[in-house]
Amino acid sequence: MTLQQLKYVIAVVNYGSISEAAKQLYISQPSLSNAVHELEKELGISIFIRSSRGITLSAEGMEFLGYARQVTEQAKLLEDRYHSHKKPRQLCSVSTQHYAFAVTAFSQLISSIDTDEYELTLRETRTKEIIDDVRYLHSEIGIIYINDFNRKVILKLLGEHQLTFHPLFRAQPHVFVGRQHPLAQSSSVSLEELDSYPFLCFEQGQDNSFYFSEEILSTAFHKKQIHVSDRATLFNLLKGANGYTISSGILSQDINSENIIAIPLRCDEDMLIGWIENSKIKLSAIAGEYIATLENVIRSCGHEIIKQ
Repeated sequence: MTLQQLKYVIAVVNYGSISEAAKQLYISQPSLSNAVHELEKELGISIFIRSSRGITLSAEGMEFLGYARQVTEQAKLLEDRYHSHKKPRQLCSVSTQHYAFAVTAFSQLISSIDTDEYELTLRETRTKEIIDDVRYLHSEIGIIYINDFNRKVILKLLGEHQLTFHPLFRAQPHVFVGRQHPLAQSSSVSLEELDSYPFLCFEQGQDNSFYFSEEILSTAFHKKQIHVSDRATLFNLLKGANGYTISSGILSQDINSENIIAIPLRCDEDMLIGWIENSKIKLSAIAGEYIATLENVIRSCGHEIIKQ
């Protein structure tokens, strides 16, 4: 196995076909195809599934791709570090459920970076995709919550993929509503009081299991329910449709509308919010800085960090 072969596989995935990858790499298509075949033969796996419609990654190929990207990125860091006198290019990727504090911490991290070059990624995405991102090393860090309802399923899934959950803090569930909502002046609310208003939640795609829901009490029945895919849309509907959603209660005025407020939800459950990592790799220095920044942001919002 060579570094060049890894780059070839990544190129085929990025460009969607062997022919286009060969064109972009300025090599012949047979040469590229043979290099990939030789790698598959050496490893004893099929990285790609070939059909009349083209090629797609196999399950083994998806896992291999995660490692290949990690290796090539590390090789690039080595080249940058030892072939020049510049500070190395900083790399970090974070996948998270839709939490304002995660974005605030990411923004603060960017402000603190002392280097001319960096490549950072922040993905607000679905729960299962967060787990897969960390599993396949697309992201170093994933931010999710667990509670009594989903704990067994989530922790079992993490354990199967050698992922570790690190608790950050416990949050009492709150509902987010617009300032003009009829219940906006309430000191607390119950689901019964919210029954006539639209419930907004983040859709989970094909993995739309109750256990992957971002909102607790996911099995509760709602007469009016709206699924959305991004935070901006959700916040607009909170204001425009007198809707509500359930979350941690932390709002950031830097990135959230000042017209949204959080009201404690009367229920017996809480949310244990934390971050996950892949136990197969060591966190980069910048990922460690992000965790430290994240903890500071959470403390500034009045929550106590859980000591491990």
